[in-house]
Amino acid sequence: MDSLAYMLASGGDDDSLKLWFWLIVGAIFLIKKVIEFLKPKEKDVIVIGCATQVAPEHINLMQNASPQDKNKFLFDVSTNLNLFLVDYELKVDQDILQQFVVTDNIFEDGLSKDALFKTIKRVFKAKLHCIMLLNYAFGNSNTNISKPHNENSMFV
Repeated sequence: MDSLAYMLASGGDDDSLKLWFWLIVGAIFLIKKVIEFLKPKEKDVIVIGCATQVAPEHINLMQNASPQDKNKFLFDVSTNLNLFLVDYELKVDQDILQQFVVTDNIFEDGLSKDALFKTIKRVFKAKLHCIMLLNYAFGNSNTNISKPHNENSMFV
């Protein structure tokens, strides 16, 4: 039995396995329903991924956008996801993003605490980045002017 399955099944026999077990349980609890962990049968890989459905409000704003804005947004999402070195799938209908799935793999021979948590972090950050791009391009229909992000409010 591989070490991850052993840890999850038994909770571990020694202190390091127990720590491993509780770190994984804690991480899964914190990101429950955000990240999925899949272990295909007879494969030596663990797939970590998350799917995101685009909100109807954003879809409505995309429908009203120009074709150039829609294409630029889809290009930005694709190129930015490639920078995270993750696998992804975009479900697009008439140049409107409907949902996206971000995944990454860890092979069992490379499975470690470090690899697991770096992969979870990379997948989650890629998802957040897509959400930020979506909000930046189509997130606001109002024209409120906000303060610049680089404003140092410590010296007000």
